[in-house]
Amino acid sequence: MLTRLCTYDDLTAEQRQQLRAINVHPEQLPYCGDIECALYSLPATPHAGIKGFVLLGDDLPVAFLLLKRAPLLAHWAEPGSATVHAFQVDKRLQGQGIGKTCLNLLARQLHGYWPEINQLMLSVSPFNTSALHFYKGQGWIEGGEAYQGERCLTLALPPPLGEPASGLKASPSHARTESSRLIENRR
Repeated sequence: MLTRLCTYDDLTAEQRQQLRAINVHPEQLPYCGDIECALYSLPATPHAGIKGFVLLGDDLPVAFLLLKRAPLLAHWAEPGSATVHAFQVDKRLQGQGIGKTCLNLLARQLHGYWPEINQLMLSVSPFNTSALHFYKGQGWIEGGEAYQGERCLTLALPPPLGEPASGLKASPSHARTESSRLIENRR
């Protein structure tokens, strides 16, 4: 399956209709809601503080999430963060790496949309043990309580392409190496 991440605004009318067919397992509904509730959270006109992201598999929507930043940032989140909400992978494709692919692409591409964001944060119910296990397995770090007993998890974002993590200026050879690594990851 060829996957790519795009924003909700970039979807065709047909893909927006197909997105509404995403369903999660009934036991996941209390944690992520359904696609209709998630889409209802998007404003009718684009707002700088919220964006919907869609993972396409062979140009069909297979996963969706909302991302918020200031001024709509969750009260428990740190400045410079974006918070993940309503992350949903279609139940017919769960267990096939779709969620992992979606979050990896989001972490690599987010600076292209919101360059000031340096980390992702989310809250997870302590009773949603499969989600806690999934996020921790992807490198998210648990950092205590977000609110009302929910666990707060954080993922530091990689530096923008061409910027080394050490803060040193990138040499042309470093930029080529980083680009080559990203291309290899896509194969």
